[in-house]
Amino acid sequence: MRLKIIAVLYALGILISVGYVKAKNIDSATTNTTTENSSETTESNQAEQKDTSESESTSDSTQENKDQNETETQTEIQAQNGKIVINSVPLIQQMPELPRGCEVTSLAMLLKSAGVSVDKMTLASEINTIPFRDENGMNGNPNVGFVGDIYSFDNPGYGVYHGPIADLAESYLPGRIIDLTGQSIDSVYNMIKQGSPVWVITNSRFASLPESEFSVWNTATGSVQITYREHSVLVVGYDDNYVYLNDPLADQAYKAVSRDSFEESWVQMGSQAISYQ
Repeated sequence: MRLKIIAVLYALGILISVGYVKAKNIDSATTNTTTENSSETTESNQAEQKDTSESESTSDSTQENKDQNETETQTEIQAQNGKIVINSVPLIQQMPELPRGCEVTSLAMLLKSAGVSVDKMTLASEINTIPFRDENGMNGNPNVGFVGDIYSFDNPGYGVYHGPIADLAESYLPGRIIDLTGQSIDSVYNMIKQGSPVWVITNSRFASLPESEFSVWNTATGSVQITYREHSVLVVGYDDNYVYLNDPLADQAYKAVSRDSFEESWVQMGSQAISYQ
């Protein structure tokens, strides 16, 4: 009897040991499987993140190249056209208030482009004026001031040259006005390249005039050549063939005139020009 009990206990011990070993093996297999699945998931996530990163990097690179290409294209178009124009220069018309006020009206446009808020009528009242003829019957000198009546054709009048205009401009932009008078036409175009429009004296035809259109006045301050076709405009751009003007007698801004003809008319009127820095 005692031997039977011992035999039963021994058999139960063997069964318990086997069960424990099997359970341990199952746990180990489960752990390994979980670890492997976790590793696969991590690698998959890393791969997805790498793809996303590369995609973003490629997208950034593509956009960067696109922006660069657009910039190069814009520059190329400008170089191909050879056209330089200052944008947004306001057009101010001299009529009907100032029939002879092209010079101060063009000056108003110049000053407004420099950020100075002043109107043509204010400048007309401030420009130095002199009589059309003095008490000795001598004509006024446009190098000294505006000659005659600026407001009406009912009275005699002429105009004004660069000197008094430069002085008036200096009162609004002290130390910034540049008088280009007597320099080459390249000095005008260089100012356009720098973004500053240029006030000039030309004539209403923007072309060289015959000698018959000119006369010489003997004034109290010396002789001066004049033409009643004298005109003032603001140069706002140029290219190989044209010069672009804000003409106070025109209906629209950026009027295109022949570059060669304009240059001839400008030189004929003494290469008068002022700008600002």
